[in-house]
Amino acid sequence: MPLTPNTELDLLFPDSLISGDVKRALHQDLHIRPLASTDYNRGHLSVLSVLTEISDPGEAAWKAQFDALRAFPETYYVVVILDRATDKIFGVGTLVVERKFTRGLGKVGHIEDIAVDKAQQGKKIGLRIINALTYISETLGCYKTILNCSESNLIIYPRLIDLRRKLAFYEKCGFEKKECEMVYQVRERARTTIIDSHNNN
Repeated sequence: MPLTPNTELDLLFPDSLISGDVKRALHQDLHIRPLASTDYNRGHLSVLSVLTEISDPGEAAWKAQFDALRAFPETYYVVVILDRATDKIFGVGTLVVERKFTRGLGKVGHIEDIAVDKAQQGKKIGLRIINALTYISETLGCYKTILNCSESNLIIYPRLIDLRRKLAFYEKCGFEKKECEMVYQVRERARTTIIDSHNNN
């Protein structure tokens, strides 16, 4: 199935926000655009599965999530890279824009969920996605862009050289290692308790 033109798709945000330089740098067999409302059928979840365990909610629930993202304008920006010959997604990434009361009511961009199909890794697809999202962040006026990644994505083998290689990739994208992040994971039992408490009120 050949590539579906952008004009025939219901896109999450205007295609004009994607850098022309990134489009030109992409291999001629690939195409980059915003996430579309029909990308469930182009393997969106399958590509994300390289990051974590994915449960398929079904097309209707996926579309509802797409609509929920679009309900918050100027907040969620998901880009995908597709194979022109098959119209299948090879890579995906997300920018979330956080509005703040500090820095003169400034905005911060958060890059999340950078994923590339395992069979397509090593073709600079991840680099182009990060370049595209960083450009969107800057265009929207974010004073900084943060990219978080787990150590499991940094260390492929338990050797320091692999950590340095992965860090070098993000540095090539213009990022630098900085500060420390803490995470609070909500366990299933705690999540159920919170929901029950809310329902009782």
